[in-house]
Amino acid sequence: MTLLRDDDLTAAFDRAAPSYDRMTAANPGYHGHLRRSARRLCLPDEGSGLSVLDLGCGTGSSTRALLHAVPRATITGVDASAGMLGQARAKAWPSSVSFVHAPAEDVGSTDAAGPYDAVFAAYLFRNLANPDTVLRTVRDLLRPGGRLAVHEYTLSGRTVHRTVWNAVMRGMVVPWGRLHGDATLYQHLHRSVLEFDTAEQFADRLQSAGFVDVRVLPLPGWQTGITHTFLATRG
Repeated sequence: MTLLRDDDLTAAFDRAAPSYDRMTAANPGYHGHLRRSARRLCLPDEGSGLSVLDLGCGTGSSTRALLHAVPRATITGVDASAGMLGQARAKAWPSSVSFVHAPAEDVGSTDAAGPYDAVFAAYLFRNLANPDTVLRTVRDLLRPGGRLAVHEYTLSGRTVHRTVWNAVMRGMVVPWGRLHGDATLYQHLHRSVLEFDTAEQFADRLQSAGFVDVRVLPLPGWQTGITHTFLATRG
């Protein structure tokens, strides 16, 4: 299938937002991995006095992970999908958390333009038509020395990890989407990982965008070799 992009992908997320939120809510490992990646930002003093952008916040799972990691920070969640943001905004949040409706490509021209001490982006870059453009935008949104954490499905390049990904998606995730009338989106999510960068390639992409101190950290469990945390700094 052809991958969904831009308005087509946004519309698919709008339609699937309720089923997507239910599926992720039922998966404690999904939330545990997000919290681990958020903690890897290693922001000091629970984020006191700091401003953090959650780019591609979806239904708020990544925002919640940031809130666990830096409960004293000001957190701004941004997403292109009004449906996903609707799910996020319906949840209980402290006054330090806010949400902005905007595509990642346009965030620099919105109320969420920063600057930020840190940016967190979960499950975002493989869904972008122009990931390099957005990485440069993110770099510009960060203060000098600001930190970036990207939490993303990026395969290791080993056949076994590609096989595990296919098995999980075909056996569980795509059938869930089909059951709820959202098969097109979930088929896209399956293919998007297979056609995106390996972990090594995405690390190279970060360096090409001007980030320094790039590190690639694995996540535990069945997602080892499938999901990684990428840490980088604006030079």
